[in-house]
Amino acid sequence: MRTWQSIFFIALVCTLACDSKPTTTTTMAVVQPDKDGVIRNRPLDKAGTLPLESLKLPAGFKIDIYARVPNARSLARGDKGTLFIGNRSGNKVYAVVDTDGDNVADKQYTIASGLHMPNGVAFRNGALYVAEVSRIWRYDNIEANLATPPKPVLISDKFPTDDHHGWKYIAFGPDGKLYVPVGAPCNICEHKEKPIYASISRMNPDGTGLEVYANGVRNSVGFTWHPDSKDLWFTDNGRDLLGDDLPPDELNMAFKAGQHFGYPYCHGGYSLDPEYGKGRKCEEFSAPAQRLLPHSAALGLKFYTGSMFPADYKHDIFIAHHGSWNRTTPQGYYISRVKLSGDKVIKYEPFISGWLRQTGSGLRAWGRPVDVLVMPDGALLISDDQADCVYRVSYAG
Repeated sequence: MRTWQSIFFIALVCTLACDSKPTTTTTMAVVQPDKDGVIRNRPLDKAGTLPLESLKLPAGFKIDIYARVPNARSLARGDKGTLFIGNRSGNKVYAVVDTDGDNVADKQYTIASGLHMPNGVAFRNGALYVAEVSRIWRYDNIEANLATPPKPVLISDKFPTDDHHGWKYIAFGPDGKLYVPVGAPCNICEHKEKPIYASISRMNPDGTGLEVYANGVRNSVGFTWHPDSKDLWFTDNGRDLLGDDLPPDELNMAFKAGQHFGYPYCHGGYSLDPEYGKGRKCEEFSAPAQRLLPHSAALGLKFYTGSMFPADYKHDIFIAHHGSWNRTTPQGYYISRVKLSGDKVIKYEPFISGWLRQTGSGLRAWGRPVDVLVMPDGALLISDDQADCVYRVSYAG
């Protein structure tokens, strides 16, 4: 095992055994609509209780359920506090609202249905943007019309229709453009004739000006921008079928348009692909800022910009690791914390773990983190598409 992996595993063991504090089980809402069609949070029966006591956090932190949402994936917050939630395995987009300010969403709405993998959601100037596999839609003045959403406006239908790595995370950058990733339609392949594949693209809010911003990105399902430098930071999922420990997932930083991050030629900044790497050198490409655990499925990430957590957390990156799907021993299923000095990573360690548990039949996951979002009060929201919920992480010291 490589040194960087060993260090991480040691940190994980210490987090589980030494510095963490269990939380209590929380019972929350069954996803059932009331007579007016609004889904409201109410106590779960025993079968619906989530085992939050198995989650391990640093001392002083606690985790609660903010909302129960089917297949909760990407998160976006509206100007009036509405939380919008995409999903991948279903066809709906949801909105939840905490009307009484008790840090638990008490109203839930279905914003859209009948869509194809509407994973991506973004908010700008009062409008909700929703990404299907091949199309981007806009719902205007959405927070004033949650119960009766407006007819959506088609922004773009120019993206590939491949389902393989086709679901999208979307977000608006500091330049006002909408960034949209396009995954490779395969495990490992080359599409020189279609440079939109294995890229992060961007376009104007009205869908014009579509261009590739970063190449060589196999499958990014999360990105964000540094609060100060405004550089783009993103996760990328490494290819499969090279073994349990190759290649690593990646945390990358793009400081300008046109960078190439290696796929399908070089993985992790050091490992040439056995098929497509022939005649190439890893030095040709932008190396990752940090190699992440192999097959841990690093997805959503955000810089911590709140003031609730201790000062040491300022501008650290939180990453949701969705978890491996075909590794001999499952890996991932946690939230990691990345600390920077300038644009250099100086620490990569677990922040929350425990969604993966030892059972009589082996390691099993009861939850899979997908995306993270920093709230105005400094709390951290985490979506989970297996436990069908959104968590709220807070700090009380």
